[in-house]
Amino acid sequence: MIQRLLGFLLVAICLAAVADAAPEPAGSYPTPSLYPVAWQFNFDHSAPKRIVVKSPGDATPVAYWYMSYGVTNTTGQERMFLPYILMLTDDGTLIRSDDNIPPAVFAAIKNRENNKFLESPTTIAGELRVGEDQARESVAIWREPKARMGAFMIFITGLSGETATIAGADGQPAKDADGNPIMLRKTLQLSYKIAGDEVYPGEDAVNGESEAWIMR
Repeated sequence: MIQRLLGFLLVAICLAAVADAAPEPAGSYPTPSLYPVAWQFNFDHSAPKRIVVKSPGDATPVAYWYMSYGVTNTTGQERMFLPYILMLTDDGTLIRSDDNIPPAVFAAIKNRENNKFLESPTTIAGELRVGEDQARESVAIWREPKARMGAFMIFITGLSGETATIAGADGQPAKDADGNPIMLRKTLQLSYKIAGDEVYPGEDAVNGESEAWIMR
């Protein structure tokens, strides 16, 4: 009886090992590795906030959303920090941060945050030196896409060196229109929801729904 049980156990272990070693099916979408396979910066951020600014040349004040953040290089090697930050609204609109944002908006945000170390989004990209004392802080800024924000997501790319390619139905790397393999990068996805409406914009709580690493 004991030998039979040991036999069943051995078969179960072998089947589990085969399942773990099996390759992903063709056409499956890559996910980040469970174990470190590349460098990664430490990244801290605030919840998104709304601000209204009347910049020089504006006839009326304009509403913006911004997210302040800090980034630290603990990888043991100096690396380039090249952030690429997007907002995805609940109607499918994708907006890149810091796109044609007047300088007066950053000045107003820095004054509100009362943070002398806050760097402009136009100057934050560049070499990030190693160490906690070399950490840098900045903001991502978007023009308000609509008065009723509802649910939206923010994607931050440039925090990790992990990459992957998409496999096509034939098991080979999928390619873009120019014939190059489609490269995905490890990206931080932040999901938010504002339960209120446009009657009192900026006064309703911004609720963080989830935070996860994805390949995008």
